[in-house]
Amino acid sequence: MENPVLIFGAGSLGVTALDLFHRNNVVVYGLLDDNKDLHGKEFGDVSVLGETDDDGFLKLIGQKCEAFVAIGDSRVRKRLVKMLNDRRKVQPVNAIHDTAVVSASATLGHGNLIAARAVVNPFAEIGQHCIIQSGAVIESQAKLGDYIQIGTGSLIGSGVVVDEGAFVGAGVTIVAGISIGKNARIGAGSVVVENVEAGVTVFGNPAKKL
Repeated sequence: MENPVLIFGAGSLGVTALDLFHRNNVVVYGLLDDNKDLHGKEFGDVSVLGETDDDGFLKLIGQKCEAFVAIGDSRVRKRLVKMLNDRRKVQPVNAIHDTAVVSASATLGHGNLIAARAVVNPFAEIGQHCIIQSGAVIESQAKLGDYIQIGTGSLIGSGVVVDEGAFVGAGVTIVAGISIGKNARIGAGSVVVENVEAGVTVFGNPAKKL
């Protein structure tokens, strides 16, 4: 990546993205966050420069720097991505940790974060603006939609389909061939052995509707 990156979000996910880019020798121009208490805070040699809608920094995106949205709340992430699409005519870049393993035959959209030691196996499909946390495994031919979050150490089995906006907590196992509906939520440590409907929250081993 030739251009530096401007990170949207200075919380834990923003710091993760910062470390990830640094490990890949990508220059980070700065971070933006709407929490004014963070403005001026420094992470090493990188500072929180201002708010996420600061035109002075937004005008740099697309010509002089790239953008990455590092905010866990999918509603906020969607809003910021739409703003970047509409105002700057750009898509956020992917952020892939140098210890992650992504098959050459896997398919990735834009704006995804793939953290340390995560694995994306052959012919898996990752949509756009997903967060795949450390040690998660996306098995072969699994399909993830947009704005999905996969927690640390979770296993998404072969052929699993996860629809847009779903949240999968840490340490979850979804067995092969299962479908997870739009905006569903899977509690940490759950073992999912049957399909989960859209908007439903499940938890446990085996996972049951709450």
